[in-house]
Amino acid sequence: MITRRLVLAGAAALAFTASASAEDWKVKYPELTFAVVPAENASGVTERWAPFMSYLSKELGVKVTLRIANDYAAVIEGQRAGNIHIASYGSASFARARLTGVKTDAFANDINADGSTGYYSVFFVKANSAYKSIDQLKGKNLGLVDPNSTSGNNVPRFELDKMGIADADGYFGKVVFTGSHENAMLALAQGTVDVAANQWTSDDDSTLAQMLTKGMLKNADGSPMKKDDFRIIHKSAAIINGPYAYNSDLPDDAKAAITKAFFDAPAKDKVAFDRLQDGQKKGFHSATTKDWDGTIELIKFVDALRKKKAS
Repeated sequence: MITRRLVLAGAAALAFTASASAEDWKVKYPELTFAVVPAENASGVTERWAPFMSYLSKELGVKVTLRIANDYAAVIEGQRAGNIHIASYGSASFARARLTGVKTDAFANDINADGSTGYYSVFFVKANSAYKSIDQLKGKNLGLVDPNSTSGNNVPRFELDKMGIADADGYFGKVVFTGSHENAMLALAQGTVDVAANQWTSDDDSTLAQMLTKGMLKNADGSPMKKDDFRIIHKSAAIINGPYAYNSDLPDDAKAAITKAFFDAPAKDKVAFDRLQDGQKKGFHSATTKDWDGTIELIKFVDALRKKKAS
């Protein structure tokens, strides 16, 4: 005969089993590594991300350690090896990771202040230059960001090809990979390059806007530069914001906990979220890996351009 006591005991046992199962992943993963590629100097990245790492550690119940990668390739290889559990990717680097067999799943990306989830690749020049279009820059120096950067290399090459410039290295006097979005703008401000590719969402949401706010860009006399000191001469079609992605091999309970922590962040720790986003974003948008299938086609196109040039 089934008694109330047996029913209660069974329910308690099931609850205990479910609770124990939820804790199992923390035993296997007592520490998670979160990797980002710096768009700014390393100290700036640490200051921006550290409060969010503390928030994630508290919410997940395991230590979450920030790793500042040298470049996108380091993030890709770190996830391939299983040394990086969560990563902030650009769209192109995530597509590259998938193309090369990395087991990584997207779960979120940023929501912009206006509610959109995309941004643009733009070509900047200095406003006091004579350049108004790309066709005036033949033989001049172009600053790119990183080979795996979406807005800083892959989309710019795609845009140049649409303008009839299939060989950027042959068209420009010199093409320089500066290593970060900030470095590309610094190179432009200092005259090392004549035009620089970069990311731009709006006048108030871009690498340039962040750098101007921090007073990082100076005129020759040491005075701070302003937004009006730069001009956009070309803007791409909208690009989907890059994803946050976790290792596919993580337990489902861990993935669910990570996802929940992200989406709860704006309400649970507004200070950490606002510091992370500089007030430029309003939250996280639910995403799936397939959302970047179109970016994979872009990467294949750029790879084909490279092979064509080499042949």
